[in-house]
Amino acid sequence: MADVRTAGTGAFRRGRMALALAALLPLAACQSAGDAMESLTRIDPAQGSAENIASLSAVIERTPNDPEAYNMRGAAYGRAGRYREALKDFDQAIALNPRSYQAYANRALIYRYMGERERALADYNQAIALNPRYDTAYIGRGELYRQAGQSGEAFRDFERAIQLDTTDPRAYHRRGLLYQASGQHQFAIEDFSKAISLAPREPYGYNGRGLSYLALGDEENAFSDFNTAIRLDDELAESWANQALVYERRGENERAARSYSRALQLDPEYTPARDGLARTRGAA
Repeated sequence: MADVRTAGTGAFRRGRMALALAALLPLAACQSAGDAMESLTRIDPAQGSAENIASLSAVIERTPNDPEAYNMRGAAYGRAGRYREALKDFDQAIALNPRSYQAYANRALIYRYMGERERALADYNQAIALNPRYDTAYIGRGELYRQAGQSGEAFRDFERAIQLDTTDPRAYHRRGLLYQASGQHQFAIEDFSKAISLAPREPYGYNGRGLSYLALGDEENAFSDFNTAIRLDDELAESWANQALVYERRGENERAARSYSRALQLDPEYTPARDGLARTRGAA
């Protein structure tokens, strides 16, 4: 298979292949971590609090023509899940400063959350046009492409962010997912490891790396990564289902069933856990 690191994104599109282990497919497909790793200009979660929004509103009352104040409050609204209010603030930030590439990228992320893909793409494109070195916009647009199945375009954007020396772990995590989906697990492990080094308290890199270890037959390292993910966040269904997969492969069906059950408690719609529980309960 062509190496996408040297052959480019065209080869990446042509070279897609199934994962070595069929049992990994449903779990790897859920390895996106999606919006869970997303951020609005990397703000602290506390910035979505009612207190912080009130404080930012007071700033806007004092300086109603400050575009950055609207951008910051929009980010806080977005963090709080108040998307319509976030859009209004980003609209105002852009009206006051049409060259605010951060506001365009932030608004694009809100459009992504709302499922308005074309608007999100237009805003990411505008952010990049205004600042071709803005890594956050490449990462956001790349994830938009990845979710749409446009793997080549996604790879190119993540690669560009990495070439810009980004310190954002999402670039490496997302590129790792693309390597993983194409069966290039050693490259995926390297990217997940880099993401972990940049965000060691986030579980997503460990889950991703664990799946690639498992695909290469390295159960010990996979199990260690899944257990680390659980220690970091024991309310993530994916981590428990991944741990259960190792137990299942080892023939420890009773333990596997318990872990799959825990995953289903956390997310009753998580299909890999439901299917795994059916398998292991029947074999126990």
